[in-house]
Parts: sequence; C-alpha cells; structure tokens
Amino acid sequence: MTRVLATGLLLILVAPFAPAKSKHCTVRVHAQGNENDGSVFATPVTTPISGKNIFIEKIPAISEHDVSAYRPYAASDGSFGALLQLDDHGRLALDTLSVERRGGTLLVFINGRIITEFLVDRRVSDGQIFIASGLTAADIASMQKTWRQIDAKKRK
Repeated sequence: MTRVLATGLLLILVAPFAPAKSKHCTVRVHAQGNENDGSVFATPVTTPISGKNIFIEKIPAISEHDVSAYRPYAASDGSFGALLQLDDHGRLALDTLSVERRGGTLLVFINGRIITEFLVDRRVSDGQIFIASGLTAADIASMQKTWRQIDAKKRK
C-alpha cells in the first residue's frame, strides 16, 4: 500500500515538469460591441490598422472550433497570410455577422494576437476568412498541427 502511495505522490510531483502537449492554433473573431454593455460583456481595444478606439464583445463569434481547413500564403512583407475555411457552424456564424453587424468592425485574433481587422461592408456567405498578412512561421506551424490544409493530398 505504501508503494502505491509513494508512486502516486511521485507522479504528482513530477507531472509539472513533464513536457507539455504541443500548442495548437487558436482563432477568435470578435465583433464590435457596445460600450454601454459594461465591462462584463465588452472590452475597449485600439484597432491595429485604423487605430480606432472601439469596444469588442468578450465572447468570440467564431473560434478555432469553427475552422475546418486552411491554406497558407507568403505575404509581400515577409510574413504569412492564410485562408481559413469554416465548417457549417462557422459559415452560418460569419453569414449572420456580416448581415447583422454591417458597418461594424471584426477583429481576428490568432494565438492571442490581433492579426487583422475587417470592416463589415457586405454579406459573406462563402464561409471563408482571408488573412492577408501578419502571421508568423510559428502560427502556420500551429495551423498545420490543428487543421488539414486545403488541397493537400491525404497521407497514406
């Protein structure tokens, strides 16, 4: 009995030093919120491209769970871009956002960083989000671990 307890105690003490599971890509698309919603529902942000001070909703409208595939691109500034293909739930969420939030701003966070902002000016029903630039090689590597690549041949 003491061996079992000693083994259990050893596992508990050693577990924090074990190598962590490789990090997968996180994607969050936040819609522009209302400053009157309060700090529980909205948070102030300065947008990276336009420099506007807006409030965004704390709960993302689209997350990495809504992405089904991606295609990486090399951007002209040396960074990377990507096309994100959404699943049916993500496609519906993007379509709804593009209709209900016309004139508003969407912020795209990849791995915790604001990558780009979109001004909602038309309906988007194709279920695709195009990120022109701003991604690092590490972001692309984490996408490769998380989703299948569009037009990539299946491994045997």
